[in-house]
Amino acid sequence: MNLVVQGPALLRADVDDLASQVKAKSVQQRSSSFLLKDPSVRKSLDAWSESQHADHAWIEKPLRFADLKLLAMDMDSTLITIECIDELGDMAGKKAEVAGITARAMRGEIDYPQSLRERVSLLAGLPVSALERVYQERLRLTPGAQALLAACRKHAIKVLLVSGGFTFFVERLKDRLGLDYTISNVLEIARNRLTGQVVGDIVAAEAKAAKFLSVMKELKASKEQTAAIGDGANDLKMMKEAGISIAFHAKPVVRAQADYALNYSGLDGVLNLFT
Repeated sequence: MNLVVQGPALLRADVDDLASQVKAKSVQQRSSSFLLKDPSVRKSLDAWSESQHADHAWIEKPLRFADLKLLAMDMDSTLITIECIDELGDMAGKKAEVAGITARAMRGEIDYPQSLRERVSLLAGLPVSALERVYQERLRLTPGAQALLAACRKHAIKVLLVSGGFTFFVERLKDRLGLDYTISNVLEIARNRLTGQVVGDIVAAEAKAAKFLSVMKELKASKEQTAAIGDGANDLKMMKEAGISIAFHAKPVVRAQADYALNYSGLDGVLNLFT
């Protein structure tokens, strides 16, 4: 059993102190992470991780990132730093109301399709130009996203972007980043304004999982050759279908059910969970 620790401001001295506590045989530095070889004491590291703003993961069976065939990830607050619908709510003068519903949905407190319909209804009358403004002015990639996607390209790993958000943003990111597969919701538009409705069935937990399994089958990938990254309750069904599930800056309900959790690291921290 090995222990991987990583964080944006983690120092070697902090890791050496931890190594002495867990009686690790040696410490190896790998990029922005540290691998503690064969710790003889498996203890709770939550308090240490919180104090150091670091992530930790116990690796029982090391896997090679290059052996993956499919990596799936959520969009809002995962691949990108914002919740697009909250920013649209801001432009409609209703950000607090929209964001409040979003937070409850991500914690799994309310039905996701219901929550999306409620939020989208609050956007009725918003001009289509607001979508472009959010994309150009507010949408930013999460730190480490480019490094993770570059590693996927290097090893010919297909990337699936799943989103309970909107096609307007998803398809632009697909073209910009060279993503392979996507699934998302379509906003209804009439006379260059949002109607407050979604076109067709809403992409929620079941649809994300179904798309993941469909792509997995297309690629002839085994479960062990897949990984999924998410932050909200509506990602859990998809994450359970993956060989490796990673909670990224996620809600407690997601962290509790994922194989690994990254609470402080960027998306490039995913790479350090593999050999």
